[in-house]
Amino acid sequence: MPPKDPLLGTLKVCILNLQSDGETVMDSNPHLSSCCELLELILRKGLQQPVLSLVNRDYWHCFEQLPHQDICNRLGALSLATEQTANCRKLLTVQGRGRYLLRLALSRKVLEGFFKHLLHTRKVLEWYNPATSIFRNEEFVEPFMSLLRVLSEMEFKLDMENCSFLDESWLLPVCEMYQAVPCRELGLVLRYVSGRVFVLELLPGSQAQVDRFIYPGDIIDEINGISLRNSRNGQAGVVLSRLKGQPLTLRVLRCEDQNGGVYRPLIKVLRALREENPSLRPGPSSSSQLSPTENQRPVSSQCLKDGRIVYIVQYLGKANIGMYGGKEVLQHGIPQVLRKNLPSKEVLLDMKETHLICTDKTCKVEIFQHHYPEISCVGRYGQPDYTIFAFCVANSPETPQSTGFCCVVLQAPTVKECEEMVNRIGEQSHFESTLAIAKCRLDP
Repeated sequence: MPPKDPLLGTLKVCILNLQSDGETVMDSNPHLSSCCELLELILRKGLQQPVLSLVNRDYWHCFEQLPHQDICNRLGALSLATEQTANCRKLLTVQGRGRYLLRLALSRKVLEGFFKHLLHTRKVLEWYNPATSIFRNEEFVEPFMSLLRVLSEMEFKLDMENCSFLDESWLLPVCEMYQAVPCRELGLVLRYVSGRVFVLELLPGSQAQVDRFIYPGDIIDEINGISLRNSRNGQAGVVLSRLKGQPLTLRVLRCEDQNGGVYRPLIKVLRALREENPSLRPGPSSSSQLSPTENQRPVSSQCLKDGRIVYIVQYLGKANIGMYGGKEVLQHGIPQVLRKNLPSKEVLLDMKETHLICTDKTCKVEIFQHHYPEISCVGRYGQPDYTIFAFCVANSPETPQSTGFCCVVLQAPTVKECEEMVNRIGEQSHFESTLAIAKCRLDP
């Protein structure tokens, strides 16, 4: 059996999901961020750091170097894209620039061409380790380029101006434009945090309160095309004073996501703002994720990691269940694991944007890591107390001796948290077929 790379297999699944969602891929597509992160992981795999340098090398540096190595002026599209990326004032890090460039390449249908130039530029290709990089492995390059060819033929309609959070996350906020008629003042109380302009309060009787186009916790990203990313204190007021009496067009980043919950990259900063201003109620209505201080006391079943909620659960084990990974097999897979009577482990279950990671709480050793597209179903066990749940996942391509699916079983501290984790995994995995229905409840 020829060797396989798990990233390529997962990328293929993501592309199939993108294709199944319709002809045009937009920012609202739930599979877009997973696909982009997988491309990023492939670009970083095997990328070696320079020996005598204080700068950490990232894949943006690779693409940035390609036009400089072009002696025949054949890289017009790449040169224009890298120049546009470098000139974007909303991007402050090399990670943000690399992510912006990938989105730009998808929008312009030139992603395959960018990677071809990378593979043909020896000086840049030598930055990758031949033992671990996909680009230096002849058996991996051909299937990878075939996947890129499919992506380059697809239609992507992405909002390239919604890029202020690419430095931190592939998950983009809801972005809306608002046009205000000339007025003396909008009536906003602003707070500057980490170079972003947050709305704290709408003054009574102001245009902002009457129109209800913006809410506490939202971010003003642009005013009449002027970016407020990395703003100093008072900069938004300076811009507004210059435009006094003129029509205004504001680009607003919502503090709530498309489902009405708090936009996850903002949870930590909004909590800090809430501590400073107890009366702050982010969004059109209060959110349960930002409840009053007395309800924010940490409990032993959860902890915070980089602003995300990480669950403390018991890992009960896993078992191979064969070639079928539908929800029906959970009622057999869970008892199969429980009959082993293995000692449980207290673990941290970290549900990130595109994948989940399980690590031992005591020794910090990683137990498993799975991207959401790899998960075929998730469900809650109907006995004895509804706190045990499990999901099915395809066995790793790195272990060809194991075929089919395995059932991973965990136990939550409470029924409520068990239901919450099952819901989150189901929503992130976006099950659509009858063989993979999320949030199944396996009552006896």
